[in-house]
Amino acid sequence: MSTDYSVLIDAETWAFIERTNSFYPPDAVDYTVAQQRDVYNTMCKAFFAGYPAGISAMDRFIEADGRTITVRLYDKAGTSPQAVCLYFHGGGFVVGGLDSHDDVCAEICEATGFHVIAVDYRLAPEHAHPASFEDCLAAFEHAAATSSLPIVLCGDSAGGNLVAAVSHHVRHSDRAPIGQVMVYPGLGGAQDQGSYLTHAEAPMLTTRDTAYYAKIRSGGRDWSTDPRFAPLTDTDFSGLPDTVVISAECDPLSDDGRQYCQRISAAGGKAIWNNEPGLVHGYLRARHSVTRARSSFRRICTAVHLLGQGRWPGQL
Repeated sequence: MSTDYSVLIDAETWAFIERTNSFYPPDAVDYTVAQQRDVYNTMCKAFFAGYPAGISAMDRFIEADGRTITVRLYDKAGTSPQAVCLYFHGGGFVVGGLDSHDDVCAEICEATGFHVIAVDYRLAPEHAHPASFEDCLAAFEHAAATSSLPIVLCGDSAGGNLVAAVSHHVRHSDRAPIGQVMVYPGLGGAQDQGSYLTHAEAPMLTTRDTAYYAKIRSGGRDWSTDPRFAPLTDTDFSGLPDTVVISAECDPLSDDGRQYCQRISAAGGKAIWNNEPGLVHGYLRARHSVTRARSSFRRICTAVHLLGQGRWPGQL
């Protein structure tokens, strides 16, 4: 099924796509994992926007079940945080880390005044599922045990998957998250229907790419009915925190966000799905160069801020 991206995507976004492709080409999944990480890290450095004034960060280490998880803590000078935002980065569970989303986390901290904690979870293929989930869960449990502030979970792409997985797992805890914000998440939707077909050949991420990342993460096992791997396969969507999902229209993953919010709403919860017109997967890196992405990032920060205060965003 062909989609006319020359109509859907504006000139600013095309410029962003072309700049991204100059570092991280569309066929990157055909590279070795080491090569993928090399070009991805180079791309992230090229897009790095620095920290806003007054934002500081430091790395800390969490010990969990005999392993060490590195986290990066962000704070805004002169503020008393009202909440903690735990951030899980994207990268298909294969690439990315604390540096790839460093400036994004710093800007969320500046916009909200919250204490932001980024998690350097283990990556595939060296560490197959459920390693990434276990690290994010351990980081959540550490944050819940060491702070009395409400916790909002936030993440993009693979990180959005991990947000949902952790929320589902801890929903009945006394310290369950107060809210969750997911940006173009992949949640394990069926790849033979909806946006996986309509946007199978979208710029920045194709359906083939999503299948590759799922296969690498799986470690050769069938996790398709495990909600920690594919949250949409959960049979119970009740008791989940207030949820905001912000997807990109030109992205095979967009229907994952729609279906996820529909299931929460059907189970009596609160959920908003925003499908950003004309935007593509990975547009967080375009927030300083693309008007649509800049507006979307403001909505993301607003959602985190309001949910952390126990307020419902309504329409973003």
